Order: sequence, then structure tokens, then C-alpha cells
Amino acid sequence: MATDTAPGSTAEGASGADEAAPPARNPQRAPRPEGNVLNVFSQGFLWLWALMVIIPVVWIVMSSFKTTREIASDPLGPPEAPHWANYVNAWTNGNIGGYFLNTLQVMVFSVAGTMLLGAMAAYVLARYEFPGNRVIYFGFAAGMMFPVFLALFPLFKTLQNVSLLNTYTGLVIVYIAYSLPFTVFFLTAFFRTLPTGVAEAAVVDGAGHYRLFFQVMLPMAKPGLIAITIFNIIGQWNQFLLPLVLLGRNPDDAMISQGLANLALRQGYEGDSGALFAGTVLAMIPIFIAYILFQRQIQAGLTAGAIK
Repeated sequence: MATDTAPGSTAEGASGADEAAPPARNPQRAPRPEGNVLNVFSQGFLWLWALMVIIPVVWIVMSSFKTTREIASDPLGPPEAPHWANYVNAWTNGNIGGYFLNTLQVMVFSVAGTMLLGAMAAYVLARYEFPGNRVIYFGFAAGMMFPVFLALFPLFKTLQNVSLLNTYTGLVIVYIAYSLPFTVFFLTAFFRTLPTGVAEAAVVDGAGHYRLFFQVMLPMAKPGLIAITIFNIIGQWNQFLLPLVLLGRNPDDAMISQGLANLALRQGYEGDSGALFAGTVLAMIPIFIAYILFQRQIQAGLTAGAIK
């Protein structure tokens, strides 16, 4: 038996279904005006900040190839010809080479000691629960808020009492103590982000505490270790107040920051501004190279340490 359907019944049913069905949503939403304004403001601020950093550096590098007469007559203009003698004068007459060796001699031991002690302390605070864990952690965090100039006199008297004043050994110890709070604070957050499954598997395989730390956890924490190492190198390389107070006034034992101050004082009397700019460039080159070589590791370490 055939059933006839009214011509309008299908259309009515379809229209009714369309009316009942919810309207399709567009997955791509239009950007909010507030977000556009914020992006424009943030990008403009970053461009302004980049120009504020790049322009002085370019000016210093450009001035390092100019003679004193060119710097005085046209301080913003390019050099007529590269004057490489400025770098020779800064390295030899300004004794920048000696300051380099003094600084490297101290930082090899101070950075290594800071990273070793800081990594061990951070690992224990991040991976082991024991009474006083949080107290020690917040003690390191509070150390970052203590201004170093308030401790100059106690440090001076302490090193004097133990016969370490005016010695590189005493300066190395102070550098390590000065850099440990930030190192422990940073690496503790990084060690907490590492997976526990690998550590548990190593323990099951018979790894002890020392083997677990040096052969398993440290290789996994390589991005964070590289990032904080670069920060410690920059901080200790640019340190001026501590070596000035703890090393005395012997210019032959000065660090690179003191050397630049001595060079500025000397060139102020001799009138060789080009050598002063050349010495500044020489002091910036090692930090610049280190950051260029480990830029990816620094960014990876900062990102991984910030996300748990």
C-alpha cells in the first residue's frame, strides 16, 4: 500500500529540523581589540629595548677603531680607517691581557665550585624530603635579597682573620658563596621538573646515591646547568666591588672589571680614548661568544625550569 506524502511535508520537516538544530559555531574567533593593542605595545617595547641595547654596543665597537682625534671631532660618525693599534695598546700597554688571565684563573675554580655545590644542594632539596627542607630552601632564596655591599666589612675581617685576604683563594670562596643562592634557587625548580621514572629505574638497577646523581640526574639537567653556568660567568666576570675590596690595590692582581677602571683612569691622563673603547670591546667578547654558542641551551633551560 503506497503512502502519499504531502509536497510541503518534506520541506516543513527539513525546515523544522534546521530550526531545531543549533547554529554552527565558527572555530576561528576574531581577535579581540585588547589583544591586538597589547601585542603592538609589547612588540614596540621589545624593539625599543633592543635598540637601547644594540645602539650603545655598536657605538662602542665603532669607536674602538677610531683615533682619539676622530672620536673628539665626530663621535657618532664611522671611522675613516680601522685603527687596529687601539687593540694592541689596550692589550699590552693597558694590561688587558694580564687582567684576562687573572679573571680566568679565578673563575675556573669559582664557577666550577659554584656549579658543583649548587647542583648537589639543589638536587637534595628537590628530590628528598627531610625535616628542615623548606627552611634551607627559603634560606637560599633569602640570600638573593641580601645586598652584597652590606657584607663587605664582615667578609674583609673574616678573610683577614683566616689569612686569605688579598689572595685568589679567598676571592674564589667569596664568589662561590655569593653565587650559591641564585644557583640553588634556579636548579631546585629545574630538578623538580625531571621525570622520576628514570631515577626509579636506576635505583632498581642498583645505582647508589652518587651514581644516580652524577650519571643519571646531571646529564638530564644539562640545559639547566648550562643556563645557570652562563649566568654565573656573567655575574662573576662583571663583579667589581668584591675584588676591589678583597684583593687590595695591587694593579697586577686586578680582575677584568678593575682593569677597565684602571685603563679608563690611565687613558684619561694619556688621552688615548680609542684604547679605552678597544679594552671595553675585549672585555665583552668572551661573554658574547659564550652566549652565542649556548643560546639554545640557555633558552631550553629557562623554559624547562619554568614549567613543572
